[in-house]
Amino acid sequence: MWIFLRTVTKNLTIAIPVMMAAGFVYGVSADASWIKSLIVPFTFLMVYPMMVTLKIKKVFEGGDGKAQVLTQLLNFGVIPFLAFGFGSFFFADKPYMALGLLLAGLVPTSGMTISWTGFAKGNMSAAVKMTVIGLICGSLATPFFVKALMGATIEMSLMAVLKQIFFIVFLPMTLGYVTQRILVKRYGQPDFQKSIAPKFPMLSTLGVLGIVFVALALKARTIASSPEVLLNILIPLVILYALNFALSTMVGRCFLKRGDAIAFVYGSVMRNLSIALAIAINAFGPQGSDAALVIAMAYIIQVQSAAWYVKFTARIFGLPEELSTASASGRA
Repeated sequence: MWIFLRTVTKNLTIAIPVMMAAGFVYGVSADASWIKSLIVPFTFLMVYPMMVTLKIKKVFEGGDGKAQVLTQLLNFGVIPFLAFGFGSFFFADKPYMALGLLLAGLVPTSGMTISWTGFAKGNMSAAVKMTVIGLICGSLATPFFVKALMGATIEMSLMAVLKQIFFIVFLPMTLGYVTQRILVKRYGQPDFQKSIAPKFPMLSTLGVLGIVFVALALKARTIASSPEVLLNILIPLVILYALNFALSTMVGRCFLKRGDAIAFVYGSVMRNLSIALAIAINAFGPQGSDAALVIAMAYIIQVQSAAWYVKFTARIFGLPEELSTASASGRA
């Protein structure tokens, strides 16, 4: 089973579209109303495992303060307003799809922030800190951003959303941290890090795929009657991610060292779509499925763009210092 889950996790660019297609087929061919009962278990399966591996203590380590400050300035001072602007323009008559775009821009960083930073030979420690800080700050800020920016166009109870965020983020975070400490105490930090921790993100992937399936199944008949809706969603997502990558790259090149710059790019472009999806599905009632559809589509853009960016990292930021030294030695 673990081999299968590892394969799926490494091939999300294929797995997510496959589950979207499966959800669509199920939704148009059968009554999908009962499937809402799977939202809560899938949400827990999606969120809790990634909390078990969260390195909260990393937040208190120093050494990359400039990168951390720039990341949060971009994450909360620029990207949410870009997402809101695009949502207002492209989904002027579909406020809950605009909400989905806003949520996709509101909860920064995920486990993929750390993974892609590692693939690109960036500063992993900085990426871990960005992930923890972004998750906590994004979860606390999201209901207030949504209320301030969209409170006039969508039905929203601030306390209801805060309650959902407690159950979606902070309760699993607490349970995850307790689980982590129990496992470390029993098996030791080296064994936990090497043999146990890598399995939890794979379980989280199952939750993500389950929620994606549910989101598409619930909206399948709407999509079948108006297939152009998918293209209408992809256009603002592609523009938003392209601008985010361009802006992050420019700031990183101008103000940060190579390793910090790479962590900064992935810490400000990768969004925690799992949390955003869970909030959309759980906190906004039946119409939240419109927002969930936008976020499900964002998975495709995010994973594909992150993979392509790794290929161009050396051209943009140069080789890592050790590789540059080795290359220079070889020429000598």
